[in-house]
Amino acid sequence: MGVDEKMKPAKLAIIHTTPVTVDTMKALAGEILPGVEIINFVDDSILPQLASNGGNLADVQERWTAYAKFAEQQGATCILSACSSVGEAAEAARREVGVPVLRIDEAMAEEAAARGSRIGIAATLASTLQPTARLIERKARELGTHPQIRQALASGAYRLLMDGDREGHNRVLAETLLELADSVDVVVLAQASMAGAVESLPEHLRPKFLTSPRSGMKLVARRMAVAGA
Repeated sequence: MGVDEKMKPAKLAIIHTTPVTVDTMKALAGEILPGVEIINFVDDSILPQLASNGGNLADVQERWTAYAKFAEQQGATCILSACSSVGEAAEAARREVGVPVLRIDEAMAEEAAARGSRIGIAATLASTLQPTARLIERKARELGTHPQIRQALASGAYRLLMDGDREGHNRVLAETLLELADSVDVVVLAQASMAGAVESLPEHLRPKFLTSPRSGMKLVARRMAVAGA
């Protein structure tokens, strides 16, 4: 007689493309998903590859799906992609595994589509802009709306973050965020690694900026509850 599936311990696998997001997501999971075991997979070769190939996900799809399959083999009851650049790869991997596979930015995109007719997307990696825009446009179509989308890239901030200068990253990114905010209703921070920059912005402006880590983890909590994990 097999083990009752409902008795399986809840386990969330998070697939990262940079070690920068590991501690943030682990802390959020501890807060929002107490008692859920977390396993992390990190492949920091994916983003450089996407930067050099023009963002062609086909070159990394098989690898990302392999991580998802391995996570399922390790007993994961849910899988989360912590990187918006590969969100569409995560969606494609859903066909290959038997547990929920979620995008970190999905809940954020839904909120942005519901809140504004003029939506700004800020990123520090060019490879994240178009996947985020496509996701927001899809969520907007589901709501029957057609928002104007404006994009802004703060590549200098990413270089600072990779050099270990988080304060510098937040400072440079904040300049881009404030400039973008002047012309839109809401601003989406396309990467989970960008979320900390919001704390450096004037407090009265912060509600205008949407970040993915917390809303993404809350979506995981809802889906795991539905799945009976």
